[in-house]
Amino acid sequence: MHCIVEHFEFRLSATDILKGQGIDPERASSRLYEAAEAVIDEAEGLLSPAAIYSVVDVVELNHQTVRFAGGEFEGSLVQRSLAGAEQFYVAVCTIGATLEGRVDQLMNEDPVRAIALDGAGITALRKVSLTVEDLISRETCELGLSLGMRAQPGQEGWPIEQQREVFRILPGEEIGVRLTESCLMIPRKSVSFVIPRGSNLNDAAVPCDFCSKRGRCEWRKEKQIV
Repeated sequence: MHCIVEHFEFRLSATDILKGQGIDPERASSRLYEAAEAVIDEAEGLLSPAAIYSVVDVVELNHQTVRFAGGEFEGSLVQRSLAGAEQFYVAVCTIGATLEGRVDQLMNEDPVRAIALDGAGITALRKVSLTVEDLISRETCELGLSLGMRAQPGQEGWPIEQQREVFRILPGEEIGVRLTESCLMIPRKSVSFVIPRGSNLNDAAVPCDFCSKRGRCEWRKEKQIV
């Protein structure tokens, strides 16, 4: 059984959009801020956010293979993520295809606006996935369980081809997402992930901790104590 989420409450800001473009808001020029602010209303009107997720029982974990009813995941990252888990959440999130189409249309006409809109799409997808994580967290808390480390197919240690297993579990087409032969998702502004659930898991780790580029990657996620 799976759950579909189609109602999301979030707003975009110029700071969000700059971050979506990979720009440090504190170092951004006034021109870049203005470009980001100028696309907020259009971007929000082009979003069609949706997500689908389900809970799956872990059957067996053996070396780098995680077996579950109807399939298996393979890879060092997903094995680390699901180690000790009794179940896992699997999710697919998207913002739809309309914004992407507008970005493609504008790329030759107004590339600055197109890039700002693309940044809006990136940050909107992040907000969609974080909303789903919040739903998952509340469900898990109500059951008195804990969550572990989120992992995504395509990250180092989990081959992108494993998307096929995700889409065997979840009917992505119900939220308008399909998988290409090369295992990329369409619309492009879509993401899939798993989060382990169990009696005594620790979500302090992040996939960057296990990445071979961790010492030289400026996008590395750092654990922070708030």
